[in-house]
Amino acid sequence: MPCGYGSGSYTLAGGHGGAFAGKRLGDATNIEAFQSLVKPYSVVGLIATVMILFGLQGQVIVSTPFVIVLIAVPIILQSYGIFAIAYAAAFALKVPHRIAAPCALIGTSNFFELAVAVAISLFGLNSGAALATVVGVLVEVPVMLTLVTFVNLTRARFYHHTSTFLSSICICIPDLITKFLTTWLKCRVI
Repeated sequence: MPCGYGSGSYTLAGGHGGAFAGKRLGDATNIEAFQSLVKPYSVVGLIATVMILFGLQGQVIVSTPFVIVLIAVPIILQSYGIFAIAYAAAFALKVPHRIAAPCALIGTSNFFELAVAVAISLFGLNSGAALATVVGVLVEVPVMLTLVTFVNLTRARFYHHTSTFLSSICICIPDLITKFLTTWLKCRVI
């Protein structure tokens, strides 16, 4: 299936599922109780999936380090580049740190947990796409940890006033553009 087709149905299914759960559970207290009940299972499921992928792709990772570098370097450059654009734009627009930091970090994330599920379902466990998601997980975790450290170290340099609506919206524009371009390029490569 070409890239992008059918993804709307998953978005709609998730939106309807969330709306149904919200109506069914009622207030915020019940939703938080449900989340705390389900969270351990989702974490175990994610860890199990990653362990299976590492187990299936481990030999490839060890035997072809050059291929791994070819996958990892663009992910690293993209992650730091998107973060630099978003965080610098936030600083220039005088967006408060409490908005700028999460926005830049969310824009930087490649959501490899979702990519793992998509790669397995579309291409199989032993595919090159699954290998790329495994490398993505290996790369993204340390990259995000360095960026969180940087965000925490630069907190005092940011403005601490109440943000305007315009500055809050403008900070998301670099994230949206870079996400669109990287998704479009990834679809062209596949």
